[in-house]
Amino acid sequence: MTDAPPPAGPGRRRRGPSPAKTAATRRALVEAGLALFLDTGYGATRMSDVALRAGLGKGTIYLHFSDKAALFDAVVREVALRTRAQRALPRPRPNEPTRDFLRRVVPPLLGLFRDSGLSRVILLVASEGARLPEVADVYRQVIIDPVLRIVVLYAGRAERRGELRAGPLSRHPLIMVAPVVVTTLYNTLFAGAAPVDVLATFDDFLDLLFAAGAKSPA
Repeated sequence: MTDAPPPAGPGRRRRGPSPAKTAATRRALVEAGLALFLDTGYGATRMSDVALRAGLGKGTIYLHFSDKAALFDAVVREVALRTRAQRALPRPRPNEPTRDFLRRVVPPLLGLFRDSGLSRVILLVASEGARLPEVADVYRQVIIDPVLRIVVLYAGRAERRGELRAGPLSRHPLIMVAPVVVTTLYNTLFAGAAPVDVLATFDDFLDLLFAAGAKSPA
């Protein structure tokens, strides 16, 4: 005779998975999704492949994510949260010039940008965003829009201090992130060429931005 579980009676309920196990399963699916999205692209990634890579049954993934767009949303949000958790929003020191402040805080942020996977996700969005607008929309909401709000905040400070001409950067905050995005795309797409130094490019850009935008001496 083999042991069998006791039959469910009127007073016995089947226990569901614990919250810790549910969270661990979700994390495993997000990690597997990130790896496959980056390796094979959004369009070529199948939900069943994500479940297999996570070591789970094919149907398990749909208990956590309704479709591939929902999984991608979770992947992007997880990558963004990792970056934010590792570094709080930096603030200028009293009377610190905004250009000096940016030179102080941007290099560590770019390191997090690279190590968290955000730089590779940019390439994924660039390659598939036009064909799959839901991919680009998630990235814009989770990554781009918060960054642009921060740029507007710092631009306002620089403008109030007379370090920048009022208006252009506040109206068009993409100007500030353009050097990083362009150099990231260039270094990835043209790997055979001499890579561009992202930090040096951004530093030179700050010189151009603040030299052109500062108030003329009276």
